[in-house]
This record gives sequence, structure tokens and C-alpha cells, in this order.
Amino acid sequence: MDKSDQELFVRQVREHHASLRGFVRSLGVNPLWVDDIAQEAFIVAYNRLDEFDKDRDFGAWLRGIARNLVINERRKDARRKRIISDNLTDVLLSTSSTPEYEAEELGDRGLAKVNALRECIRELPEKSLSLIKAKYENNSSALDIAETFGMKPPAVRKALERLRASLRKCMEKRMELFGA
Repeated sequence: MDKSDQELFVRQVREHHASLRGFVRSLGVNPLWVDDIAQEAFIVAYNRLDEFDKDRDFGAWLRGIARNLVINERRKDARRKRIISDNLTDVLLSTSSTPEYEAEELGDRGLAKVNALRECIRELPEKSLSLIKAKYENNSSALDIAETFGMKPPAVRKALERLRASLRKCMEKRMELFGA
């Protein structure tokens, strides 16, 4: 890329920055993440500038890149939520002795529990989240997790037991708060 291409790119960024942010916002992106998605679109555009046909509209090309970034983010987010909540919900349901946790009776209350669980998972410290993911996303054994985290297998099992109990308590509090 020569200097004139770089200068052209800088002019295009200045010209399209505000409209790209508005476009990203219109796609339903959380306002806190609009700038990040727009910036990522500009980075992708810069890295692919040699693919851009100068006879086309640069703004439309940028919006297409941003649109694809949002689609990819939605897919990742949906997959992440589905994997974590489905596996962990099964564990919480199976380890609970209360009849209200029976899988057949999920319905609206069950959906509220899954939503509460998602919120509680988001609040976990990074190491706790990593332990949960290792166990329930990757289906790793206590021995494998112990090796990865520098722990002993009984300590892994105890930590997971405490995490499940902590998540259950968090869920119960959230259910009480929202009257579910």
C-alpha cells in the first residue's frame, strides 16, 4: 500500500466514522460496544484495502464488513450462551434435590432459572469461569483440569462443588428478586 492509498483510507475513515457508528448501533449492538465494532470494521477494511474496488462505495463496503462482524459476534454469543447454560443447567438440575428442578417441569419458571444462571455465570471470577468451562464445555475430567490449573483432582472436585452451590444460591437470589 502506497502513501496515496493510506491518505485515501484516512480520508474515508474521517468521512464514514460517524455513519458507520450509527449503522452499527442500528443493528442492535450494545451501546458500550458500538465503538469497538466500528473500530474492528476499520481494521478489517485497512487489512483488506487491496481487495477494495475503488469504483464502489467505500461506505457500503464498510457497512458490509461491520454487518458481517455483528453476525459473527451474534453467532459466537449464542453458541457460548447455549453451551454454558445447557450443560451447566443439566448439572444443576441433576444435583438439586428439590422437585421444582425436575427437567420435565421447566416451562416459564425453568426459563427464568436459565436466565438467572446466565447472569450468575457472567459474574464469576475468571478462574471460576475457566474451571466451569473446562468441566462443562470441554467435558474435561478432574484429572485433566487438575493438570491444567496446577491443582489436585480432589481440589478440583471440591472447587466445582462449591461453584455449583454458589451458582445455585445466586440463582435463588435472582429468582426471589424478580418474583419468579
